Amino acid sequence: MLETHNETTLARLRLLCLSLPETSETASWGHPNFKAGKKTFVAFERVKGRASIAFRLEADEVERLLRRKQFFATTYGRGLWASVWADGPLDWRAVQDLVERSYRVVALKRMLAAMSEQRSKGKGQRSNVRS
Repeated sequence: MLETHNETTLARLRLLCLSLPETSETASWGHPNFKAGKKTFVAFERVKGRASIAFRLEADEVERLLRRKQFFATTYGRGLWASVWADGPLDWRAVQDLVERSYRVVALKRMLAAMSEQRSKGKGQRSNVRS
């Protein structure tokens, strides 16, 4: 049952990440990573046997999130990544917001322009492929 929950969580996260311009999914370090161009902005991974989602954010955002119980410092993040436990209920509006914030941190200007255009047209088209 837990694997099914984790698979469902990953599938939903995948839809959010891959709906953004020029994104892809890669597997590295034994878990899925989502990239904007060549830079990773979200990772779905296990930490101490628990599913978690890591977000690449600005340092002040990381600091703010770490004050919340469900968030923890991503071990490899050098203060620029925050993770949330994903093996229980998630606030998917907050996850979507964090995915988009993470994307904005690493995306190139053309990607951000495409994102704005996509939003203004009201489309959530998938403009990428899974690798």
